[in-house]
Amino acid sequence: MTNWQLIEDVRTRNPLVHTITNIVVANDSANGLLAIGASPIMAAAVEEMTELGEMADAVVINIGTLNADLVAAMLLVGKAANAAGKPVILDPVGVGATTFRRETVRRLLAEIQFAVIRGNIGELASIADVQWQSRGVDAGFGDAERAADIALKVARKHRAVVAISGAVDTISDGERVVTIQNGDPLLPQITGSGCLLSCVIGAFVGITEDYFEATVTASASYALASEYAARKLDEPLPASFRVAFIDELASWQTHDQAKLANIKEVR
Repeated sequence: MTNWQLIEDVRTRNPLVHTITNIVVANDSANGLLAIGASPIMAAAVEEMTELGEMADAVVINIGTLNADLVAAMLLVGKAANAAGKPVILDPVGVGATTFRRETVRRLLAEIQFAVIRGNIGELASIADVQWQSRGVDAGFGDAERAADIALKVARKHRAVVAISGAVDTISDGERVVTIQNGDPLLPQITGSGCLLSCVIGAFVGITEDYFEATVTASASYALASEYAARKLDEPLPASFRVAFIDELASWQTHDQAKLANIKEVR
């Protein structure tokens, strides 16, 4: 369920990851992709989307700061990537918060075949039509034991790998479910840490056809990088952690993922 060689393969192959993301996280997302050896494009003009969808090794669609023009761009690039056989990743930021977000995600899911859908438990619960107490774009509260059921339901319905990020990550391809119990508590204190993970997953799925293996490997490696970063801090301060975390992504080929990753198959 993991392939640690992908870490080195991303650096060697330098996958081109086109990301339509939100204005809050674009800089960190681009820097994080560069750190792991990928090549980011952060374009949003409708006029470029067909070419970029064909050109990129993977496309990441993030709905964090939506507007009508971006929705049009997302649909164009997603369809172009589908036609070219390139994987598309959906990050449905705050999908349950407003009608516009819910309707946009419904349309994206209806018109684009996604390879991976990654979000927090509240976002995936909204897609699964499972009641969950979310607040804005935050995960909110609910029965975390239901994460496996939600991941399975969404994965089967949309024929995609589903990654639910949180204190415990839950990943399913519609048949298997694994959990990852790694990561430092400072990670969610950095805005856009989940958005960057979606981009990192995009880089991994852009170089392999095994999207489940790529998603598990990327998610575990990402969580472990946060642990390495936290250990280098004199004090647990978020700004210092943010810098250290990007540095650890740049050197994560030195991490002992095979030994330290706490991955369990639960279904």
